[in-house]
Amino acid sequence: MATWNATSSSPSAASSPTSTRRTEAPRRWPSSESPPRKMRSIAEIMAVTAPVVDQAQDGGDVTVTRGDVVDRYGDVACEKCGSGERGDELLLCDICDRGFHMRCLRPIVVRVPIGQWLCVDCSDPLPVRCLSQRKIMHFFRIEKFDVTEIPELSQEETIKHKRKSRPLTLTKRRRRLLPFVPSKDPNQRDAQLRTLASALTTLKMKYSNELTYIPGMAPRSANQSMFEIGGVQVLPKEDIETLEQCRAMHRVGGYPPLVVVEDQFQGFTVEADGPIKDLTLIAEYAGDVDYLKNRAKDDCDSIMTLLLSEDPSQSLVICPDKYGNISRFVSGINNHNRYGKKMQNCKCVRYSINGEVRVLIVATRDISKGERLYYDYNGYEHAYPTHHFL
Repeated sequence: MATWNATSSSPSAASSPTSTRRTEAPRRWPSSESPPRKMRSIAEIMAVTAPVVDQAQDGGDVTVTRGDVVDRYGDVACEKCGSGERGDELLLCDICDRGFHMRCLRPIVVRVPIGQWLCVDCSDPLPVRCLSQRKIMHFFRIEKFDVTEIPELSQEETIKHKRKSRPLTLTKRRRRLLPFVPSKDPNQRDAQLRTLASALTTLKMKYSNELTYIPGMAPRSANQSMFEIGGVQVLPKEDIETLEQCRAMHRVGGYPPLVVVEDQFQGFTVEADGPIKDLTLIAEYAGDVDYLKNRAKDDCDSIMTLLLSEDPSQSLVICPDKYGNISRFVSGINNHNRYGKKMQNCKCVRYSINGEVRVLIVATRDISKGERLYYDYNGYEHAYPTHHFL
């Protein structure tokens, strides 16, 4: 075995006279002696910190000690519910020092924010970008924004009744999905797309109308309907034609008559900008496909169940945190009270399309203009807490 002599000079060392070589091992601190600290402890900092001088109401100065600070924030109560309990969930605004429970805020704060936190009254509204028509066409990948390209078919004309010999016994008739009817006014459609583009860019998301498979997450081969417990209902052929018709309208700038509005308590929500009839195909739930086990501690409030496998480690979810469409902003109902259930006007249904599981948002009743869209977050399992929803 070859050995190396420390006294012999190597060619690289001889060519660089300024190079230095370590001749001794780095110093190790004994186990009984702790290494020197690079930062002071909080006790040492508080010992040399000067008292805080606050301005009193009568104009004089009042010295505030550490004990006074503790007493000052010891009786802070939530501005919403008036309770001072659950102090670990009580957030204090960095400007007005008012307290709010995380579950009392709208939208709800699922975890303690990192860094500065401001309440609704002290925070500035989210910046809304105003996009031009050319940027909107590029954002939504519209091939040709032309009114004449959008088929002007009423929802009644899409249903073709075929006369067949009916038996004497009455049979239950299956109801077919209807394609959405875009707004006829091009300026109105342009305004609708602007609201969606502004909401997506505010959340730093990119538009996608399909499921996306990113390396490092679940592959496309994992999304097979045969892996579902009990199987998934197959989308009929005529409903597949309706889905393809909606996709064709997307490519030429035709979208459902919906707008994304920002609510002070609920965040971004979706409102109908025109009448929508029952069983209308509103949108397909889009986003990144990932394993449920990888999102167990995710704080995203829009994760959708895609596949429930017999092996829990193979169950899939849709995570619209980087890619998504208008389905990302549809609100959920409070399914713990009767009023919340009455607000539901659409639902998410899972279908098997060409062997893969897809999630479609379908209207469950007629929706009038100005009405917000709501569906039940716990359509398949009762795991998501919705008792604190509005």
